[in-house]
Amino acid sequence: MEGVFTYLGAIFGHGQMLFVAHLLLVAAIIIFIAKSATKSLRAVPTGAQNVMEAYLGGVIAMGKDVIGEELARKYLPLVAAVGLFIFVSNVIGIIPGFESPTSNINVTLPLALMVFFYYNYEGIKKHGVGHYFAHFAGPVKALAPLMFPIEIVSHISRIVSLSFRLMGNIKGDDLFLWVLLMLVPFIAPLPAYLLLTFSALLQTFVFMILIYVYLAGAVAIDEEHEKAPDPVVDTMGAV
Repeated sequence: MEGVFTYLGAIFGHGQMLFVAHLLLVAAIIIFIAKSATKSLRAVPTGAQNVMEAYLGGVIAMGKDVIGEELARKYLPLVAAVGLFIFVSNVIGIIPGFESPTSNINVTLPLALMVFFYYNYEGIKKHGVGHYFAHFAGPVKALAPLMFPIEIVSHISRIVSLSFRLMGNIKGDDLFLWVLLMLVPFIAPLPAYLLLTFSALLQTFVFMILIYVYLAGAVAIDEEHEKAPDPVVDTMGAV
């Protein structure tokens, strides 16, 4: 937000360098967390290791119901890394004097594009180009000319949905906090900090669960559809 005081803005000024500086700050925080969690690994985790293991276990549990435990573990590095980056980016904007990198479309759009290309790549890798895109045509061949462009638009709209949802919500939170701090002292809006922290967690969770959902749609086999009985055959058999 142009003109709003930030500690890094006092050094780098307001512009692209401020945006890059906050990105580097988030990266440094994440590296510090990772180093702290892996500095002295123990069979019975304590401290940062315990927190990180609980986080990774939660990510697996999140994906287990969506895509199965095996695939949830396979895609754990992607989902956990993206989730940690988004959460730290969201939270530092709650601290007066800092800005959330995720309130900038230049961060959320590349994240959405990365997810979009990755889940399509995984789907093509598993099913092959022809079989993967054949799913876009739907189960009824007569409706394929209608369903295929609808599915293409639907998949492309996920980029807009992922990027603008995250950016819009975090930008709104930053503006809300900015206005609140202009009206009341720092201590008075403490309940608002709890609300903004919950919002940061919620937006992180939504982004992470959508990654699993999109991956599930691309790579998971619809066994019920493949094993669905043919009504014609069943009728002839009954006769």
